[in-house]
Amino acid sequence: MPLIRLATPDDVPTLMALEKHAVTAAHWSAEQYQAVFSGQNRIALVLEEQSGIQGFLIARGVGPEWEIENIAIAGPARRRGLGTRLLGELLNTVRSRGAVAVFLEVRESNSAARRLYEKWAFSETGRRANYYRDPDEAAVTYRLDIS
Repeated sequence: MPLIRLATPDDVPTLMALEKHAVTAAHWSAEQYQAVFSGQNRIALVLEEQSGIQGFLIARGVGPEWEIENIAIAGPARRRGLGTRLLGELLNTVRSRGAVAVFLEVRESNSAARRLYEKWAFSETGRRANYYRDPDEAAVTYRLDIS
């Protein structure tokens, strides 16, 4: 059974390796990952199995709202509901902290992620043309009211 836990700074190399192979994840520097642990209002969750970390999710609190900043699942672990488990854990955690909404952007072409968010009743709120680079692509914005 996978374990979801808070990430630690020691997990950063593994998070970077996972993200490197997940083309739809945001590609961050080591400094950006380390900043997650600098005391800002952020949550970094990892999903761990016997074989190691198979996924992660990072979110940032902005007042009573939370933004999902990055999420990745290891290639061999995809299509097993691990993203659903991470997202559910995040929603439970931020709800317990008094959150009223969660929002995010996702590549327009990332149909798997878009299905995941829609499954959790996130609503599409807009599009941002040319938001992503390499390749250039629009972002679809989503929001879930949880209050």
